[in-house]
Amino acid sequence: MTFRDHVRQGIAILADDLTSAGDGAAPFRQAGHEARILLTTTEGVPRHAVGVSAVDLGSRSLDEEAAAALTWRAARLFADSELLFKTVDSTLRGHVAAEVRAAWAGSRKRAVVIAPAFPAEGRVTVEGVQYVGGVPVHESDYARDPVHPVRCSDLATLFPEAALVQPDRAAELPELIDDGRLIVYSASEDGDLDRLVAAVPRLDEVLWVGSPGLAAALARRCARATDSAASPPAPPPVRRPLIVVGSTNPATRRQLAALHTRADVQGVTVGVDPAPAVEALRGLTAPVLTVRTPDERHTPQSAQVFASSQAAVVRVLAEDHTVDALVITGGETATTVLQPLGATGIDLLDEPEPGVVRGSLTGPLPLPVLIKAGGFGDDALLLRLCHLIRQRPDPGEHA
Repeated sequence: MTFRDHVRQGIAILADDLTSAGDGAAPFRQAGHEARILLTTTEGVPRHAVGVSAVDLGSRSLDEEAAAALTWRAARLFADSELLFKTVDSTLRGHVAAEVRAAWAGSRKRAVVIAPAFPAEGRVTVEGVQYVGGVPVHESDYARDPVHPVRCSDLATLFPEAALVQPDRAAELPELIDDGRLIVYSASEDGDLDRLVAAVPRLDEVLWVGSPGLAAALARRCARATDSAASPPAPPPVRRPLIVVGSTNPATRRQLAALHTRADVQGVTVGVDPAPAVEALRGLTAPVLTVRTPDERHTPQSAQVFASSQAAVVRVLAEDHTVDALVITGGETATTVLQPLGATGIDLLDEPEPGVVRGSLTGPLPLPVLIKAGGFGDDALLLRLCHLIRQRPDPGEHA
């Protein structure tokens, strides 16, 4: 279909955590659309929002039945969107099968296309099996995720009713969509995802399911001429950012260790009681501060305790202006941290690197914020993000 600017139903993105919401919306922001992440529940969200509304349902942290019920309600609410996109993690963490089926039922779309590949980050789908760094995801570090371990890499096992489609058979997609099928599409490079999107005549007939790779392909097809008047204002210069690390993913911990090789970075590890961490951080003099949860992997119960303690630390330091910007790793960490600040959403500015979104909080504390998915990036990523958030963007950079 031709994307119709005059239709005010916009683009809706349903995400199971906050980083997925940002990853799904950011390519559309780059393609010229206004975009906002919504941190509130879907009830009360306007159905006819202009631009992109990416809703963080927080369903990954729920049990499967509750996650499916919430996803069904959200899909029903946004069923009339010009484009409806359900995010899934590119490593298949979370309630993938239950949420996809619930979203399809709620949306009442003719068919569903599932394409979880994110080739830019080494996450590819080969004959229906999901790989990360050349390893099936159930054999990777994500199989040892303390909260959402991945047990299955084979999408044909998760969706036994699926029609499996390879990139060289993309021409078969219109017929499968007309037949109302659930389609799993394999992709190992961005061009494969572009072929998928190009093969579908009407984007609004399909429930699209995927990760940032598919979001970017859809955004390329739906690109708009950029308008500087539609761009959110550039964030003010940052005096003292706080790096908030809740993810225990080894990649994130290596990134934090690299950041701490700099003399101008100091930080603390939070305990069950947030007060000692607050006192310690207030006493530090470095221009960049960090707060982390303990390095060892946690049970879901202990992880929640440390996350709540970390959120209390962030709230105190933000409210008393000890820090004036946040860099947060991990979707669940971001949600836990931002809710006590009264944030209702994030106005997106851009996606400076894959798996990273930049914007400003909406709510009583409109802080600049960068949010990074836990497993993304090389060891120097936090160093680059720290430098980025302390610089004022070029006014013409995002026009």
